[in-house]
Amino acid sequence: MSTPESVTREARLHARNVGGIDETTVELESGVTVLAGRNATNRTSLLQAFMAALGGEYASLKADAEEGSVELELDDETYRRTLRRSGGRTVMGGEPYLEAAELADLFAFLLEANPARRAVTTGGELREIMLRPVDTDEIEADITRLTAEKDQINEKLGRLESLQGELPQLEHKRSDLEERIEAKRDELEAAKAAIEDAETNVERQRDDRSELEEKLSELRERRSELEDVRFDLETERESLAALRNEREELEAEREEIPDVESLDREAVDGRIDELQQQSQEVDSVVSQLRSIVQFNEEMLEGSHPEIREVLADEASGGTVTDQLLATEETVRCWTCGTEVQRADIEQTLDRLRSFQERKLSERDELEEEIRSLRSDRRELEQTRQKRERIQRRLADITSEIDRRETRLEELTERRDELGAEIERLEDEAAELEDESESDDEDDGEDESLLDLNRRANELEFSLGRLERDLETTIEEIDEIESELEERERLETRRDEIREQLEELRTRIERIEREAVESFNEHMDAVLEVLEYDNIDRIWIERVSETVREGRRTVEQTTFDLHIVRSTEDGRTYEDTIDHLSESEREVTGLIFALAGYLVHEVYDEVPFMLLDSLEALDSNRIAAIVEYFEEYTDFLVVALLPEDAEAIDDRHDRITEI
Repeated sequence: MSTPESVTREARLHARNVGGIDETTVELESGVTVLAGRNATNRTSLLQAFMAALGGEYASLKADAEEGSVELELDDETYRRTLRRSGGRTVMGGEPYLEAAELADLFAFLLEANPARRAVTTGGELREIMLRPVDTDEIEADITRLTAEKDQINEKLGRLESLQGELPQLEHKRSDLEERIEAKRDELEAAKAAIEDAETNVERQRDDRSELEEKLSELRERRSELEDVRFDLETERESLAALRNEREELEAEREEIPDVESLDREAVDGRIDELQQQSQEVDSVVSQLRSIVQFNEEMLEGSHPEIREVLADEASGGTVTDQLLATEETVRCWTCGTEVQRADIEQTLDRLRSFQERKLSERDELEEEIRSLRSDRRELEQTRQKRERIQRRLADITSEIDRRETRLEELTERRDELGAEIERLEDEAAELEDESESDDEDDGEDESLLDLNRRANELEFSLGRLERDLETTIEEIDEIESELEERERLETRRDEIREQLEELRTRIERIEREAVESFNEHMDAVLEVLEYDNIDRIWIERVSETVREGRRTVEQTTFDLHIVRSTEDGRTYEDTIDHLSESEREVTGLIFALAGYLVHEVYDEVPFMLLDSLEALDSNRIAAIVEYFEEYTDFLVVALLPEDAEAIDDRHDRITEI
């Protein structure tokens, strides 16, 4: 597995009316950039602006603005994104850095609502998240297509084996035809010699014979033309039969394909737009809830002494301590100024946190439905295109059938005309010969000149058929020999397809194995650096299990997350994710996202990684995580509270005003 190479780069971002930002411009150099500040200082809004410029869809407009924009300058290129309010939702436009940001959304934009982080912290399905960027439907379609091609090649190779077995028989047939043709030619030459002898004996009747010769010549021409017409008729009938069979097959195939109307696609598009709007609205609610919860937690913990002092000064009587902390169980409310139970505030915060979790789950469900609808839309489009291809081919075949049926009628009429004309010519030739014979009572020929011409004509017809059979046989032999020459290429292509099928069938398994190995390797390294007490190891196991899909029983892979702890006396035991501290869960989620970032080589797609919502970790551990992640991306932008930012190495850039 490759990792990104470190290069010196510069970036500049200009944002207007994004999140809580009126307008700001920031400049970054490659490496770590810390956004230091209290909550509600637009740190997350700036991260959203970066996400929008890079291709993400979850930036929000400033509440009092109808439109906004983001502009990112990177590597002498400029990428722009516009935001516009329309129908109660934010519509994104412009040309961002990424055309499709799914990989970045999953494994590079690591804000609080990031699906990879949440899959760990909420006990979600880890394998589904890791394989979400992999288009398994497309892989299955490729497997189906390649398997069909391989079957066709096998069928053709099998036919070539059969054809090779036919070669000796065809070669024997060719020799036999050549011998028969030679014999027919000898017979024809004899018949022609007899005709010449007969014509010599009737020299004195030249004038009459001249007329008879003309009739016989015309008769031969008509018979030859009739033979050609019969051959064309047979060819047309065979072609018509093949075309009608193909039409029946295509009509049967068309009946099996549903008729997809444009309304179906429009309905799916409309539903996707609706769900995206809902997702953005939920994301906005989540962002507001996060700010509310964080601010109230800090106020409850005393992180804003200046605000408390203002409230204390305005209160009547008593000291600041008396007014703000009358007892350990009570606190003066920073919104209304009255004395309230600390437990009541904590209970309200718990309800807000639960609501936040529900909204995050709601967004995950919306995103899953959006992905499913996009897959349905692809299938609808493929079905429509396939049906249109069949319709076009059916139209072409129908036109060709009509043309050939017309041609068949014309040939049939011509055959009947030639038959009648030949019959007339034979009668006229017979009358002329009878007249010639009546004028020459001494003619003792055993066979009349007409009979001789008839026999010669028949021999010519027979010879023509034999020569056509020979020509057809030679063409079949040449075609077989030509196809046999293609065998090596077909066998090479079959081997290539086998390799491609093997790669496709193992691609998912390879990604699973690499993801597990990457997570386990980095989790071991980070746990050693962060020094969590009584956690020996956190690791993922790739497990196969048998499940039922409808009537079928199939093998399915899952990712099982294991936590190994140790007691004070040195005994080890396995725990669950539910028993990890919030800090431990967040670290595990970040490492899982990093594993996806490396396995899918997201660093080749986007040079940024964004980090937010690290307050569950203490300052020193945040600094260690930042240092660890720095190695794997060109730009690491992390939003931190001022006290956490102090632990970050001074060599890293800081942005304190947004």
